[in-house]
Amino acid sequence: MARGGQGLARVAVVVRAGAAPMWWLGVLAAGAGSLLPGLTGRRIGWYAGAVLFLAAAAVVAAARRKRYRALVKAAAKAGRNDVLQDRAVSARVWRRGHGWWLLLAFLAAAGSSFAMPAAGGMALAGAGVGLWLKAAWLGSQERAAGALLWVRVDWLRRGGAPAGRTVRGYRVTGVAAGDATPGGARRRRTPVPA
Repeated sequence: MARGGQGLARVAVVVRAGAAPMWWLGVLAAGAGSLLPGLTGRRIGWYAGAVLFLAAAAVVAAARRKRYRALVKAAAKAGRNDVLQDRAVSARVWRRGHGWWLLLAFLAAAGSSFAMPAAGGMALAGAGVGLWLKAAWLGSQERAAGALLWVRVDWLRRGGAPAGRTVRGYRVTGVAAGDATPGGARRRRTPVPA
């Protein structure tokens, strides 16, 4: 790293890093849970799961928006020596740091099917959808500002969240920086004409 520079990860990429694992683990837990009759029966489990899915998606998508807005408002321009972390690296680091948590969440969701089939898995899948929605909301903030939001990598250690207590501010770059679009999706490279 160049002298005086900081490693920076895209905020939206870190937010959406858990979306796919939560979604697929939730779908797997719900599918396996649907095979069990449970204490309440499958129909009640599915109805309860649908409510939990919507509730989890809404709560996760809306959580800490005030904190995000404050960090966005106070964001400073990234320095010339700052190093922008690749999208794949940011996602991989988050998933490694949260691997045990994801495993425990899956086991809890699958285990809850003995009482209420599929409900726990649907709640976990809803949390994944909520993270996608939050990343999309951050993308709308980035598009409105015409800038991408970044957070220092060292503030994300030990499972830190991009709006957690250890994060004291964001950095911004132009929308062409890095390899992810506003919202954290992979940037598609346009072929260069021959």
